Amino acid sequence: MSLELQPTHLANQLVKLMPLQPGDFDRLFAVASDPLLWEQHPDRYRYKEEQFRKFFDSGIASKGAFLVMDVRTGELVGSTRYYECDIACRSVAIGYTFIARSHWGTPFNRVLKELMINYAFEYVDKIYFHVGETNMRSQKAVQKLGAVKTGEIVMDGPNEVKRLNYTYELTKQAWAATNNAL
Repeated sequence: MSLELQPTHLANQLVKLMPLQPGDFDRLFAVASDPLLWEQHPDRYRYKEEQFRKFFDSGIASKGAFLVMDVRTGELVGSTRYYECDIACRSVAIGYTFIARSHWGTPFNRVLKELMINYAFEYVDKIYFHVGETNMRSQKAVQKLGAVKTGEIVMDGPNEVKRLNYTYELTKQAWAATNNAL
């Protein structure tokens, strides 16, 4: 059995993930249209509809993207995805995550990532996170999960501009040792 990139059963006490569908654009854009969500992101104009459309369409094409729902309120609060699944290397990446500011400074992001990490580690041994060099908020968040910076990679950015991302790696063993999760 291998990792399914868009399972329909991922939920816990705070978070429910629902596979992203083409008809979800308007309601997800309503969350993403806050400029402050993107101020540290390499694509700081993603709050604009044209830029967000590219992000959304790539999520649909990835077949690994989700809507992030707050279980307590039923509110749509963001999106995330699995990508770059490598069966031979037993690895997957988690990213493209954004969460409404109403949920910043709460346990929500950590609980979301724990849900995704625990599921992925049923099938893989390594999880990667790619974080923009200027995105300090996300760098700190993945470090708190126990991920370690292992490299730098230049990736395609908006409008075909190259951007520097840091690669963070979280191993199954490190996760189990620091979180008693497995």
